[in-house]
Amino acid sequence: MRLSPRSRADPLVDELVKALDAGRVKAGAVARHLYSSDSSVLQGGRAGVVCFPESTAEVSACVHAARRHGRAFVPRGAGTGLAGGAVPCDDPVVIVTTRMDRILDVDVERRTAWVEPGVVNLDLSRHLAGTGLHFAPDPSSQQASTIGGNVATNSGGPHCLLYGVTSAHVQAVEVVLSDGEVVVLGEEQGDAAGYDLRGAFIGGEGTLGIATRICVRLTQDPPLVATLLLDFLTIDEAAETVSAIIAAGILPAALELMDQQVVAAVEPFVHAGYPMDAAAVLIVELDGLPAGIDDQVRRINDLARSHGAREVRQAADADERERIWKGRKSAFGAIANLKPDYYLNDTVIPRSRLAEVLAGIQEAVDRHDLLIMNVFHAGDGNLHPLIVYDARDAEETARVLEVGEEIVRLAIDAGGVLSGEHGIGLEKRRFMGLQFSPEDLEAQARLRRAFDPDGIANPAKVLPSGASCGHVTSLGRIPEGTWV
Repeated sequence: MRLSPRSRADPLVDELVKALDAGRVKAGAVARHLYSSDSSVLQGGRAGVVCFPESTAEVSACVHAARRHGRAFVPRGAGTGLAGGAVPCDDPVVIVTTRMDRILDVDVERRTAWVEPGVVNLDLSRHLAGTGLHFAPDPSSQQASTIGGNVATNSGGPHCLLYGVTSAHVQAVEVVLSDGEVVVLGEEQGDAAGYDLRGAFIGGEGTLGIATRICVRLTQDPPLVATLLLDFLTIDEAAETVSAIIAAGILPAALELMDQQVVAAVEPFVHAGYPMDAAAVLIVELDGLPAGIDDQVRRINDLARSHGAREVRQAADADERERIWKGRKSAFGAIANLKPDYYLNDTVIPRSRLAEVLAGIQEAVDRHDLLIMNVFHAGDGNLHPLIVYDARDAEETARVLEVGEEIVRLAIDAGGVLSGEHGIGLEKRRFMGLQFSPEDLEAQARLRRAFDPDGIANPAKVLPSGASCGHVTSLGRIPEGTWV
């Protein structure tokens, strides 16, 4: 795409072209429109110049250019975020890191790898095939989401129940700060002295700077994996089984719940053998030494049946295991057969209140005459209720918004938190006061100012005050100048 004469006359565009080249700086209407949204339901973003650096030095040059011309900047990866974290507000420089996609170094002995932020999550583990190692965080979007995006929102995935979220698998991060300075947070080996700035940066959603190189910790492949499929006639029985497994001292690698609506949507596609008449199914995955796995399979079988499970089926081979997981990770795409749009929520609640909160969600959905599908990380209480709807129907969209807010309040009232892995972004910043006191929010704002005194790094995100992005709101637009 060639720059228009008007774009070439823009001093900011000129400086960015000098730092990169004309082919990696986009200021036309089409590019700005394409990069004004992510995979969230948020509409109304407004990108300024879009640039595609390929090195740390080029990212720093983009940040310097934005500062000199009084513009904010927004880091962006693959655009798979679901909370509006990459939705640009008020013409910022959008710095896209997808071309920084190299796996720079793998140290098998130390079990670490240096990667650039644009490396796709699943590509890293595929690259490690044959080494006996893998990258443990596995969000459902792992075929598209990047390591940089995983760091930004501290992503989890099904196997974070045992192995932990992204923060547990990052040793160090090279970061371009909001003044263009390049720093390394954390240590490749051992613990860094002083404050854990690495931990503060992970989950910062681009408000503290831009990751340009990431040192990840690699996990040894387990000697044995057993994947179980449990089915139930009620979702309450499935939820109670989840609590019973954890209460018995068993910590599976993954513990996932899907309700009947999800099963009905995915089974015709993946042929995983999900029972179509089940109200809910649980996927339980165990890994470790054979003797321990055999004992845990037996105990889970007994626990599940005592809580109403009709069948406990163990995958016979790797092919069956792959099909079971393909169904789980295809759930979001499968809903297109029902309605064209969906709103995926992300909250975390105590496991002991799973059945209660799920009942509350269903009551809210029924009251608003909507269709919901439940698929979530049951083991750690990370809910992902998925409301399907047609965005062209304004009245239905309004009802979806109302239920979305009710779900958030149900989670907080149950002692939960606003997000498990999608982040706060634009979507939930107005709810931050439900979870945090004014003093808590001020402490977070002070940390943010320490990294970004001028507030130019992904402004208007996460914190409920201090920046305006008035033309953006969940699922639609509101008048300019109104704060969300």
